[in-house]
Amino acid sequence: MAVTIKDVADRAGVSPSTVSRVIHNNPKISEETKLIVNKAMEDLKYHPNAVARSLANSSTQTIGLILPNSSDDLFTRPFFIEAMRGISIYAQNQNYNLMYCFSNSEEEEVEFIRNYINSGWVDGIVLFTARKDDKCISYLQRREFPFVVIGEPENGDEILWVDNDNVQSMYNVTSYLVEKGFRRIGLITGPDQFAVTRNRREGYRQALISRKIDIVESLIKTGDSFSEETGYQCMKELLSLKNPPEAIAAADDYLAFGAMKAMDESGKQLPIIGFNNSPRADFLTPSLSSVDINPVLLGENAVQLLIKSLQNKVLPFKNVIVGTRLIERESTSSY
Repeated sequence: MAVTIKDVADRAGVSPSTVSRVIHNNPKISEETKLIVNKAMEDLKYHPNAVARSLANSSTQTIGLILPNSSDDLFTRPFFIEAMRGISIYAQNQNYNLMYCFSNSEEEEVEFIRNYINSGWVDGIVLFTARKDDKCISYLQRREFPFVVIGEPENGDEILWVDNDNVQSMYNVTSYLVEKGFRRIGLITGPDQFAVTRNRREGYRQALISRKIDIVESLIKTGDSFSEETGYQCMKELLSLKNPPEAIAAADDYLAFGAMKAMDESGKQLPIIGFNNSPRADFLTPSLSSVDINPVLLGENAVQLLIKSLQNKVLPFKNVIVGTRLIERESTSSY
């Protein structure tokens, strides 16, 4: 028998009208009551409006997108715009609409997901990143709600996800620099909580080990964000070393942009490669070599997996690896 709003009310010890107000995020309901009611809905696996939709033999035809960026950053980061373009193209062809939100923290993302599910506004959710001990993924799994991740999650065997082979991509970048004659290669990455950081760092390490080059921990800088400011500070630290690096691999173009600023100020230009092939990379002096990770295809494949699962189509695989390629520009071609 289907779970009803009255079942949730009984479980939470409140009235059905209070449950309804929690579902619609009424500001008059206390945080304590919201927690109790949300816990009851999770325990009972109650999805508001699910019964009504099944009776009507229809769905919302809407996908929710959870963007891990503030409103200020969202439209300055080409990766998210391009991934959303890929999602939009496929979703529109399948007659699906999109609803998106952006956030300042992982906790805020979970709250948005809870509201999406409880309101019955969306049929499934796209996450744009994978973290260590990911709270969004854990919450969606507890609620047994359809979702896909752009990024390789931990324990992802039963999760739909799409990503690049980030280990291999950074392995290729590091090998490229080694083949140009560099042995002391600095690495600048973003926060360690993100799978992309850990995987690209592993690719860097594997490339050095395979060529019997010592890994020097002081040449590896893990920043607290993927911002230009982080890249700038990390590069200043690398340049201040008694034995500084000969070349730089940056795990994101914005880290590379900041690193190039620090190099300009120091008067020392080192070969450097970024990731994401941002449009701005072409207009710098020198122009920045960068790895094209094909974000349009990442987005398209992600939403394709999700929509096919919503349509109960047989999926021959639960994850997709999208290829990358190095775009060589002046920051490495002249060495």
